[in-house]
Amino acid sequence: MQAPVRIAVTGAAGNISYALLFRIAAGDLLGGEQPVILQLLEIPPAMEALRGVVMELEDCAFPLLAGITTSDDAGAAFADADYALLVGSKPRGPGMERGDLLKDNGAIFSGQGRALNDHAARSVKVLVVGNPANTNAFIAAANAPDLDRSQFSAMMRLDHNRATAHLAQKLGIHHADIRKMAVWGNHSATQYPDISHALAKGERARDMVESQWLEEHFIPAIQQRGAAVIKARGASSAASAAAAAIDQMRDWALGTPPDDWISMAVCSDGSYDIEPGLFYSFPVTCDGGRYHIVRDLDISDFSRRRMRITERELQEEREAVKGLVQVVQS
Repeated sequence: MQAPVRIAVTGAAGNISYALLFRIAAGDLLGGEQPVILQLLEIPPAMEALRGVVMELEDCAFPLLAGITTSDDAGAAFADADYALLVGSKPRGPGMERGDLLKDNGAIFSGQGRALNDHAARSVKVLVVGNPANTNAFIAAANAPDLDRSQFSAMMRLDHNRATAHLAQKLGIHHADIRKMAVWGNHSATQYPDISHALAKGERARDMVESQWLEEHFIPAIQQRGAAVIKARGASSAASAAAAAIDQMRDWALGTPPDDWISMAVCSDGSYDIEPGLFYSFPVTCDGGRYHIVRDLDISDFSRRRMRITERELQEEREAVKGLVQVVQS
């Protein structure tokens, strides 16, 4: 057995974490030979519920689970963490404007960024799941000056998985037969799911679907999928979000499949003329624990317009939190 790695999870008593923690402990994140220590963070009112989650984890007797700690202090939860999944965030309440949500979460993620900076392992990988994920990642990274911005990412894998599954259903094939899906931009209704480069059983998927279906059904369906889930089940996505978090962190840590890429929101370096410093979703490959933005893809005018719309929204979100955080310099 290898030495255990430390995995910090925030919002650990919530629905997404409940679907996430047992899979991490079972080895779905880092493989069946890697022991893990779970370091769980919650707010004080949820600590009793978290105690129940810990009891269940203990009762599973997972061979790879080498330890569990719980805390309502971010510094303690992030101590020496090798991986951090920032799941907990304040939800949007009735009558709350998006700008209010951004400001409220700014306080949470700025504090967590500082705690990561001061206490986590220097090689920590941080995946932000709590919404608005892209700008929360921006805030956290802005408050961790001793960590590289490439150590932070926001989750776009749920959108990537949704787009892959939806296209596969349209074509009547298994989702594993779809490669090179791309979702650009923000985890919001402005995101742009892009099949321009996607392959279905090795053939160009764009040639297999009608433009009307693409523009009037596929793109809005993926953009609004989260709202559709809430309408259908009366609650937001939990199991699928947890699965996507595992997928994204696993591929980041262990590498993407050959001849394929994934969608990750990472700090823009100016690729595709996206403003540097924004946490924007690009197609990326991963190896050796690092991600690499896929270069030199042909971008149509149709795609460019949609990429700009979601970039503008991220710029607006950045302005809304500008007074709350130290702005990441490009």
